[in-house]
Amino acid sequence: MVAGQGPFVVRFGWGGEDLAALAPVSDLVVIVDVLRFTTAVSVAVGCGASVLPYRWRDATAARFAARRGAILAGPRDDPGTPWSLSPTDLAHIPAGTRLVLPSPNGATLSAAASDHGATLVAGCPRNATAVGGLVAREVAAGRSIAVIAAGERWPDASGTSHAGPLRPAVEDLLGAGAVIARAAEAGALARSELSPEARAARAAFDAAAPVLRDELRGCASGRELLALGWDDDVAAAAQLDADTAVPILRDGAFVALDEAA
Repeated sequence: MVAGQGPFVVRFGWGGEDLAALAPVSDLVVIVDVLRFTTAVSVAVGCGASVLPYRWRDATAARFAARRGAILAGPRDDPGTPWSLSPTDLAHIPAGTRLVLPSPNGATLSAAASDHGATLVAGCPRNATAVGGLVAREVAAGRSIAVIAAGERWPDASGTSHAGPLRPAVEDLLGAGAVIARAAEAGALARSELSPEARAARAAFDAAAPVLRDELRGCASGRELLALGWDDDVAAAAQLDADTAVPILRDGAFVALDEAA
């Protein structure tokens, strides 16, 4: 299938549509949802917590968390909820915490990706070097990689749910490009190993890297967070290579790669 970007070993796509095309023909899938799911996962896993992705606004989430001996994340502005999607707040999560973290894009894609049987990793600018290094090692071992930018969703026809068509989100393009760029550098990957789609994502990141925080603050998702007073989360997402752990999904939870071995 042409959409599978088959001649290349490092591929790039958007959302559930490209995930469905690329995951079945890839050994490793990197999900990128910079504002804020995979950034939150990177921070929490770096602190020694484990993160269980879950579908957004699913009434069964609390029951799922109770069965797994985990805490269910809630809205950041809810004083009764200890943890949320905020990477700023998760910087203080205690090691050993098990956190169920729903999100409309990254968590939902993570659940879908796990159904395809590929190894799943959460990537973002904060862990780009760590995840890129893993990607380079996988390529050297003869395996293929799909880097999936989550993007956002437009409202559906009713206007009540963000379940409509995909809206590409620049922050996820840049996050995916960061992982691809670091992988190419770590593995001295040839141009012919990266699909044109992956090379385009890398080029976007290379251009934005010197002003990454400004780009994240200025994009649509960044402005939405700024309007809520959460510039600290945007700043956290822009901290390139701040985290050294690779969050990998094992038994339904993102944990540090070393712990999963």
